[in-house]
Amino acid sequence: MLQQKIIYLDNNATTRVDKRVLNAMLPYFTDLYANSTGTHLAGLTVKEAIENAAWQTADLINADAEEIIFTSGATEAINLAIKGLADQDRKHIVTIQTEHNAVLETCHFMESIGFEVTYLPTDFHGLLSLRLLEEIITDKTLVFIGMFSNNETGVIQNISTISKILKAKNVLFMCDATQAVGKIPVDVKKLGIDLLTLSAHKFYGPKGVGALYVSAKAKIKLSSQILGGGQQRKLRSGTLNVPGIIGLGKASEIAVNELEKDQNRISLLRDKLEKGLLQFEGSFVNGNTENRIYNTSNICFPGVNSEQLILALGNISVSNGASCSAVTSKPSHVLKAMGLSDEEALSSIRFSLGRFTTSEEIDIAIESVLSLARQFATKTLRH
Repeated sequence: MLQQKIIYLDNNATTRVDKRVLNAMLPYFTDLYANSTGTHLAGLTVKEAIENAAWQTADLINADAEEIIFTSGATEAINLAIKGLADQDRKHIVTIQTEHNAVLETCHFMESIGFEVTYLPTDFHGLLSLRLLEEIITDKTLVFIGMFSNNETGVIQNISTISKILKAKNVLFMCDATQAVGKIPVDVKKLGIDLLTLSAHKFYGPKGVGALYVSAKAKIKLSSQILGGGQQRKLRSGTLNVPGIIGLGKASEIAVNELEKDQNRISLLRDKLEKGLLQFEGSFVNGNTENRIYNTSNICFPGVNSEQLILALGNISVSNGASCSAVTSKPSHVLKAMGLSDEEALSSIRFSLGRFTTSEEIDIAIESVLSLARQFATKTLRH
């Protein structure tokens, strides 16, 4: 029996490693396997490659190489950024209800050790009220944590205006840019971001490696959470994941060169998919459709159980929740925070396209999703 070809429309969860990235990584598993801390020729050769990867990663967000701390991924970077803030006078954190669980769970931990955390709501479009943000900040507020592009809806917050508000009140700005970096231009200097997290596997790099950007202002307040050999300027000890870091650097280099090409092609495919799927009666897009990343479409199919539909799709990979969550009957906290009912949230599916998505795959996905969704909706009406 021939296995059906997978049509992968879950690129916000993870992406296929680009072959150019893989080819750059392979020598560091076999020939160039020395630790970058070694003072011999083999070690110095690897150290130079790590430094180059730091520049490649920094260039992607317009930072300096010395401002990049390599981590095991965005989740570790988020934990380091939040738990590492050691200011004893300011113990108030502000974030958004629609943040990724890596942020929300870490904020819950901060509450357990004496910090006050304010979780701001969004409107129905997934956008934060800037007026509310300005009002909630006090002289005890240490940091605001806000996602650049939401992982479930693709909604992009008004980062530049948020930054201006925070700068005027001398509050640090931590941005989870995991879904934005490598897809759209992100400039930490221009946007006034103090701490930024990213993960290689979200833009065609390997799993298990990411980075935290730390500005000079934030570095003063940041303390290490992993102690040991004092690697990475003592902010993150441990033997470096050399092949992973090389892969992150190469993925960053490719993204810099191909950002516009990817955006132009993928946005057309996303629009084609969305137009086709919105033929389903009563369907609608969740989140703001103007301020949204170009590869993501989160659509509600009223009367259709998204869990059942996802399972029925078989070889078509889509999602009904966060990137790192399994199929679940629990409604998305993001959609609930935006004002959707439990039924609407449980009838919503996220489609996220990528560099390797084809027009033919979109045609098949439209036909399959519409056909199955109509079948399930009919069964629901009968019962």
